[in-house]
Amino acid sequence: MNERIIELHDIAPKDFWGAQDSHLETIRKYYPKLKIVARDTTLKVFGEKEMLDEFETRFKRLMLHFTRYNTIDDNVIERVIQSDSRVEQMDPSDKILVHGLGGKLIKAMTPNQQKLVDYMAKNDMVFAIGPAGTGKTYTGVALAVKALKEKQVKRIILTRPAVEAGENLGFLPGDMKEKLDPYMQPLYDALRDMLPPQTLEDYLLKGIIQIAPLAFMRGRTLDNAFVILDEAQNTTHSQMKMFLTRMGKNAKFMITGDPGQVDLPRRTISGLKEAILILKDVEGVGIIYLDDKDIVRHRLVKKIIDAYKSIENHD
Repeated sequence: MNERIIELHDIAPKDFWGAQDSHLETIRKYYPKLKIVARDTTLKVFGEKEMLDEFETRFKRLMLHFTRYNTIDDNVIERVIQSDSRVEQMDPSDKILVHGLGGKLIKAMTPNQQKLVDYMAKNDMVFAIGPAGTGKTYTGVALAVKALKEKQVKRIILTRPAVEAGENLGFLPGDMKEKLDPYMQPLYDALRDMLPPQTLEDYLLKGIIQIAPLAFMRGRTLDNAFVILDEAQNTTHSQMKMFLTRMGKNAKFMITGDPGQVDLPRRTISGLKEAILILKDVEGVGIIYLDDKDIVRHRLVKKIIDAYKSIENHD
């Protein structure tokens, strides 16, 4: 009897096999002549070679479906196993960036967000400038997750300057991770929308996704990575220069920020403001400006920003 071993790569077995291995039982029903044994991330299949070949082909399509959409069910299993099509069909809308948790479709919600997606496809470095709530970071994280899933990059690196805490984090309780996590929370929030909890935990553990303060980037070369520098308005000249020169081979760099929300000490020039001035004509660098029309938070957020603008303009 022939044996075939298939590994679930970057797939949480609990989610893939289903509650009480229900998905596994459904798969077994279609292959009564094969002995199928699953243990954690390893699947062992015993049977005749020809049938094993067919099983492996279709099982890999199931894994591909799960990687794309974060879910499978009995209908999907039936469609993939019984379909004559050689390739599991993609969603007809190519505008969808990521299939998030609970079937959530994550895509550009405004023309400028779509422009950001298009710029990222054409350029290796893109600056996304705009006020809070315009979806800069969220769209960037979705693009990074998409690039990772499609194996265009091997890792995602998310960073932001921990300026609110200064460089001295000693007064905060806990270890370094606990001290910095509050500043990185928006990045975790976006990732949790897009990846199953176990997958995200595994990626963080293996360093496939890294979330770190900007100071930790010094001395590194970032290649085969999708790198996002968030809240970049709070970088200094030297921090921004240091970050931009970390770019390695096969890297995508996205820099997001709101020049109207600088938390740096007075008379310190924002590295973001300076960078978009000096790099605006450099080929391969895209700069996209989002505005109030791109705000996709609660409808009150736009009104609040407008109200503040009216008093800030009188300062």
